[in-house]
Amino acid sequence: MENAAVAVVDEDQSALSRQVRAAILKPFFKEPVLIGANEIDRVMDTGRFVFVIEIPPKFEQDAISGQHPTIQIDVDATAMSQAGNGASYLQNIILQEVSTALPGTTQALPIAVVMRAKFNPNLKSAWFTAVMQVINNITMLAVILSGAALIREREHGTIEHLLVMPVTPIEIMLAKIWANGLVIVVAAILSLLVVVEYILAVPVQGSLALFILATVTYQFSVTALGILIATVSTSMAQFGLIVMPILIVMNLLSGSTTPLESMPTWLQNVMQVSPSTHFVALSQAILYRGAGLSIIWPQLLALLAIGAAFFALAALRFRKALLGAQ
Repeated sequence: MENAAVAVVDEDQSALSRQVRAAILKPFFKEPVLIGANEIDRVMDTGRFVFVIEIPPKFEQDAISGQHPTIQIDVDATAMSQAGNGASYLQNIILQEVSTALPGTTQALPIAVVMRAKFNPNLKSAWFTAVMQVINNITMLAVILSGAALIREREHGTIEHLLVMPVTPIEIMLAKIWANGLVIVVAAILSLLVVVEYILAVPVQGSLALFILATVTYQFSVTALGILIATVSTSMAQFGLIVMPILIVMNLLSGSTTPLESMPTWLQNVMQVSPSTHFVALSQAILYRGAGLSIIWPQLLALLAIGAAFFALAALRFRKALLGAQ
């Protein structure tokens, strides 16, 4: 794990609490950010921080006097690959700094460090893996089916039939997008409700209607991408060669497998043009944290903007292809 985001609620403001904060260093963690106690729930719900360390009042005084104070580490357990290891690292850092600062204490452990996992209390990897598999399959099916439908018509010669119909290239594209997208959205919802929630017993916290809205928006983006790739491919074989590396990058670097925070900054910025990055973030926020529209609207707007860009490029390429066929 690298560059995990950490916030600190320091209600003691003592030399010892500052020493603990200063010991949280890169590359495992980002520089800690001080927040107020009333901000904990909000920053955890938005996914801004993976860890929040709560240092109580009179922490240093109680540690010196042998009162055995407690530091609490709140963990966003939706970040499965970071939660367990990161919490252990933080616990060791805190205990080491306290032991170094208070060498004269008679207790082996002058303080207690407790961990509270939010959104996945038992740290079950199945909760994370099940939802991410649904998202990855949505991506794969949407790109492949939409692009393959267009190439199949071109290879079978049925694209000429569309030229004599009173429809525009954009209307043809929209038909391709929604014909495949509707089936995939229905399959995704059934997978979420039947497989993830019922069979695997993964609790879904947020609004199903909001997740459906996000899925439909995502479908628009990735099916437009599939059609765009199809317009630059001359055959199904070439389409497959182009699509496979794109899908691998979208799935592996979207945050569904490897946390974005663990990637180099330049790569994080590059992946912002991928719709899967934003869909993974808002899906985790909705399904795990119960986030509402007020929290996930930036990702939703990003999906719309990326989808509009892909659709515009695909429309230009598709119109050119139709004119060439004439």
